[in-house]
Amino acid sequence: MSQSLFTDLYELTMMAGYWRTGHAEDTATFDLFHRHAPRGVDLVVAAGLEPTLEWLEQLGFSDDDLLYLDSLDLFPDGFLDWLGDLRFTGEVWAMPEGTPVLPHEPILRVTAPLAQGQLVETALLNMVSYSSLVASTASQLVAVARGTPILEFGARRAHGPDGARTGSRAAYLGGCAATSNVVAAADYGVPPSGTQAHAWIMAFPDELTAFRAYADTFPHQTVLLVDTYDTVRSGVPHAITVGHELAASGHRLRGIRLDSGDLDALSRQARQMLDEAGLSDVQVLVSGDLDVARVRELVEADAPIDGFGVGTSLLTAREDPAFSGVYKLAEVEGRPALKVSGEPTKTTDPGRKQVWRTPEGDVLGLAHEDLAGTPLLEQVMAGGRRLRPAPDLAEQRARCLDRVAELRPHPERWTLRRSPELKALRRELLATHGHAEGA
Repeated sequence: MSQSLFTDLYELTMMAGYWRTGHAEDTATFDLFHRHAPRGVDLVVAAGLEPTLEWLEQLGFSDDDLLYLDSLDLFPDGFLDWLGDLRFTGEVWAMPEGTPVLPHEPILRVTAPLAQGQLVETALLNMVSYSSLVASTASQLVAVARGTPILEFGARRAHGPDGARTGSRAAYLGGCAATSNVVAAADYGVPPSGTQAHAWIMAFPDELTAFRAYADTFPHQTVLLVDTYDTVRSGVPHAITVGHELAASGHRLRGIRLDSGDLDALSRQARQMLDEAGLSDVQVLVSGDLDVARVRELVEADAPIDGFGVGTSLLTAREDPAFSGVYKLAEVEGRPALKVSGEPTKTTDPGRKQVWRTPEGDVLGLAHEDLAGTPLLEQVMAGGRRLRPAPDLAEQRARCLDRVAELRPHPERWTLRRSPELKALRRELLATHGHAEGA
């Protein structure tokens, strides 16, 4: 089966309905946005755009897909023949990956024949929401680490192989320095990072033998895991021995890693022992179920740590693992549309829109308006084809770090207001449906 079946069944039933009633080719605009930031994240970073565009370009149903859909005995005669010829032909406007984005701002805007725009909802929400969730969590970790590198170690506890691969990409985009995931490193050009696990130490007769064997195998890249038996009484002293042996052979011990225990106290003891042994250039790295709160505590305590390895809490976004992404119809055949809700924050904004970023905050307006500020949505696809090659991920990461650094120190700018024209249109449509603004 092809990835084009990666959709909810109701997308296909609605498509069949549009086709049957003659509305499948009506021009429609959909917005993808989020309603609130995840818990533990102060600033959301948009991510997942490039994988989304790749998926859209490849959209098309195979013979096996159509045979399966036919076996459901659900769709009207002729619909599956029409579906077999379908390709995505729409246009996409989007915020570049790594852009800080506020609630209710379109992360991307899709304009396409109604049936096509409906079909892609599930995949777009999945790809953009999860990537933005992990990138935002990574950005938060980078912020609290205050310049100390964050290494992503989450593949083994990610939600499946695709979650691990997608999450590694998003974590790097959000500011992580490296990943332990080799396939993500190879596919996306993310620097790989890793040394040994406790199994390596336990596989040898004793800890010192294990350290020496590793240093002999990787003399230019020796980082030793020192907490298998006793960090202070054996791990660090044995690492110091190997460090001196490496120096005598013209190499150097790059670092030690602590993976358990009181990381604040142990990092201080390890740092003192290394310094007193003349190994002040050896880095102290820590891992072991770290999250934003724990990294913040260690940094604020001024623990002598040179890098944090973060796994489970990052790739599962454990504090709040569901991104509040939604995908809503905003216009069809030139007619602005909105969804009305008893919860004011769930009432959507009508029409094709643009977001302008200004020093006083963001402005959400209609796309045809000419407002002050920098427009954030850029056209990235027309006629179902990308308008430019995929940017280099390292360049996108650098751009993300720059944009976040510009905005994060100024929370007073994290505001969104509607343009007068959009507010008037919204009031008009609400009144049409028997509602008042704020009701």
